[in-house]
Amino acid sequence: MKLDNNRQVFLALLRAGLWEKEVQLLPFGKIDYGCILQLAEEQSVVGLVAAGIEHVSDTKPVKKDVLQFIGRTVQLEQRNSAMNYFIGVMTDKMREKGITTVLMKGQGVAQSYERPLWRANGDVDFLTDASNYQKAKDFLTPLAVSVDKEEPYNKHLGMTIDPWVVELHGTLRSLLWKKAEQTVDAVQQDVFEKGKVRTWQNGGTVILLPGVNEDAFYIFMHFVAHFFKGGIGLRQICDWCRLLWTYRSQLDLSVVEARLRQSGLMSEWKAFGTLAIEYLGMPAEAMPFYSSDNRWRRKATRIMDFILETGNFGHNRDASYYHERGFLVRKAISFWRYTCDSVKHFFIFPWDSVKVWWNRVFQSVGVAVKGE
Repeated sequence: MKLDNNRQVFLALLRAGLWEKEVQLLPFGKIDYGCILQLAEEQSVVGLVAAGIEHVSDTKPVKKDVLQFIGRTVQLEQRNSAMNYFIGVMTDKMREKGITTVLMKGQGVAQSYERPLWRANGDVDFLTDASNYQKAKDFLTPLAVSVDKEEPYNKHLGMTIDPWVVELHGTLRSLLWKKAEQTVDAVQQDVFEKGKVRTWQNGGTVILLPGVNEDAFYIFMHFVAHFFKGGIGLRQICDWCRLLWTYRSQLDLSVVEARLRQSGLMSEWKAFGTLAIEYLGMPAEAMPFYSSDNRWRRKATRIMDFILETGNFGHNRDASYYHERGFLVRKAISFWRYTCDSVKHFFIFPWDSVKVWWNRVFQSVGVAVKGE
């Protein structure tokens, strides 16, 4: 996919906001800020693009265009502040009950940004070990206005504690392939049994976050899993970039490399790392294991095409069939879409795309047989 003028401007502003650096827009000529806003919403990076607009040095958009972004960032700040308060309250209450949790992704990784409150928020993800999972479930579910069906293998339970979507995780598994699952189980073990954590002072509450090496691997593996199974947005890759940049002096690269090789994810790391450098302005010296080989550039281009096509978690795709069609038709449409995506992924990560496709088919057959 060739980047048109608006996509180029969008990425220029995203880079400026992500790294808080000056950007010049006059070379791009006429800019459609309505289109820029739409692209930012599709990728869940409105706050970063708004920050980028503040760094434009050679021209300024007209007031009505700026106001759209200002309105969105005010909403982001309010929502993030409210979510941070909710996380603090829930963490304190669980500690009073003797429940230990680690906050994953989201508001924790947001602290790696220059403007944490301008990062688009999502769910609240609490991770526990085996001894705390049932206790956390027993505590949280009575507070929820709705509770999803539990996923036993993942030890995952989603719920809504109005107005927040809370995800309780007993494991970090992402349903990729066996070696990846084994590695991520070992990472979780390091977090809880070896105390590989860092902290975030959230108001008056100390929030436990995964250690830097553990978070770098987990955030990466998580968005790679979503890439293979339905699509990701640039926000997830921006999170990864900011974490690697902010803690670049604290990363133990030997630990990170060992986990990538054990899990079979080194190729994905190099390809997404090249994307981060080529499209998002990540400083090359801060991207571990970066290679300038052209094959990684070609892979990065294909990945970027897919991200822009699908949007954050499939934002750009028509999902109306899910509410309008019967069970078997829904499954058939989902399977066809997934297979088409897997063909595209095959030209980027051949063997890994086949493994993920086969695992997904195996799981889907089981679900269909059960009528779930």
